[in-house]
Amino acid sequence: MIELQNISKKFGEKQVLTNIDATMQSGKCNLIIGASGSGKSVMTKIMVGLFAPDTGDVLYNGNSMLHMQEDERKELRQQIGMLFQGSALFDSMTVEENVMFPLDMLSSMSYKQKKDRVKEVLDKVNLTEAFKKYPAEISGGMKKRVGIARAIVLNPKYLFCDEPNSGLDPQTSLLIDQLIKDITKEFNTTTIVVTHDMNSVMEIGDHIMYFHQGQKEWEGNKEEIIFSKNKLLNEFIFASDFLQDAKQKRMEDAEAEKK
Repeated sequence: MIELQNISKKFGEKQVLTNIDATMQSGKCNLIIGASGSGKSVMTKIMVGLFAPDTGDVLYNGNSMLHMQEDERKELRQQIGMLFQGSALFDSMTVEENVMFPLDMLSSMSYKQKKDRVKEVLDKVNLTEAFKKYPAEISGGMKKRVGIARAIVLNPKYLFCDEPNSGLDPQTSLLIDQLIKDITKEFNTTTIVVTHDMNSVMEIGDHIMYFHQGQKEWEGNKEEIIFSKNKLLNEFIFASDFLQDAKQKRMEDAEAEKK
């Protein structure tokens, strides 16, 4: 579990985050949504220690990240997996070498143990046939799956995903969503997903936070978001035809249950 307590952040004269209190729940997909410039990416960077907040604290299972000793911070970093928006694979490395990279950097495993672990996670994302291929030789969806494999190779307690479906077709996006959901449930991971994909909201949104101009404007789950009365949230999410249709269906189902 990750807790944010009264987080605020300014860059120069621009107030980016204001008094954010939030809890990222274990074993759930915690989605952060909002328009560009709403502060969601800055908040994520504060959570992983790339930015320091001006005020407030970040707690990992009750322990303040801001007051950790360097060895404690290093141990925490080993428990964090990250899936970047562009996958961020090394072009000169094979799929196997890309996934093994965190093990080379942060683990004391033998080479055989690392090979076995890489095979295990590539099996999980259905990419065993791509071991020796380079990023330029695989599709965008496969690159995202390699990114997921690399993010989970150290069996992290915390998984951060930045726009995991960016640039993917709908079918591949559903596959990535399902992988993230399965990994979260199987390993009781605290998963944080920053996304603009409203289909993902309805597929994996166990816990959703909507940010607007640096403030947490709304919080709930994928069932509650359909019936939200928050004007700003509705203007943001119902620009999606998918959610317009979903809202109409849910309302029809609710009316049918009353009869």
